[in-house]
Amino acid sequence: MSIHQHDQIRQQVRDAYGAVARAESDGCCAPSTGCCAPSDQSVAELLSQGIGYSAEETAAVPEGANLGLGCGNPQAIAALKPGETVLDLGSGAGFDAFLAARQVGASGAVIGVDMTPDMVSKARANAAKGGYTNVDFRLGEIEHLPLADATVDVIISNCVINLSPDKAQVFRDAWRVLKPGGRLAISDIVTTVPLPEAMQQEVALYTACVAGAASVDALTAMLAAAGFADIRIAPKDASREFIRHWAPGRGVEDFIASATIEAVKPNL
Repeated sequence: MSIHQHDQIRQQVRDAYGAVARAESDGCCAPSTGCCAPSDQSVAELLSQGIGYSAEETAAVPEGANLGLGCGNPQAIAALKPGETVLDLGSGAGFDAFLAARQVGASGAVIGVDMTPDMVSKARANAAKGGYTNVDFRLGEIEHLPLADATVDVIISNCVINLSPDKAQVFRDAWRVLKPGGRLAISDIVTTVPLPEAMQQEVALYTACVAGAASVDALTAMLAAAGFADIRIAPKDASREFIRHWAPGRGVEDFIASATIEAVKPNL
């Protein structure tokens, strides 16, 4: 895929999620349109609880931070500790970043990176509303992170890397910004059997977290090539129940599943 094609995909994704941030449309991954964010806050909370968040977690963030965009709960595998620096790839309106901020405490820090200006603005407004002083939201692409080398303890992400047209570069830059011994704790979509070519080329399914998904073997190879060790990718068959609502009647749940993705940057 050429650089021009990469940019076209990024712009399509940016446009789709900019509309979600402006509340002009639903986003990707929700039953309402077959694609990730319900407009009703209570529906977003129910969806998030259905993919692994507790009612306490969904109630703990500012209203409007949880857009129902996820496909799992990276907090459940991140094992965050007070004082750690956490990076959230594709931080959206700030939901996971705010939950992480509670865990790392005042001595820690959370940095959210999103390529959609409207999402960054929304997250910053939510941070101000919630009084979060240890969270910083930055505009940038997850393939080219606006962070210095070896500055992050943990990277989390929720249903975002599948949207990148250059996942190998995402993992290379993740490795760059992680400290030695740092770790990935990601929830994302993987293919369990190859997607039909027609689905792979459909823009609506790309922005709906379907067409850009990669296989477990491909992701494992990318992570290893980037330098990661202790790679663990675990698809969840139960996730197909909520995935089938993303594109009703299309059978996408036969090809993809939510998975946890974990890896460690070795101490050098």
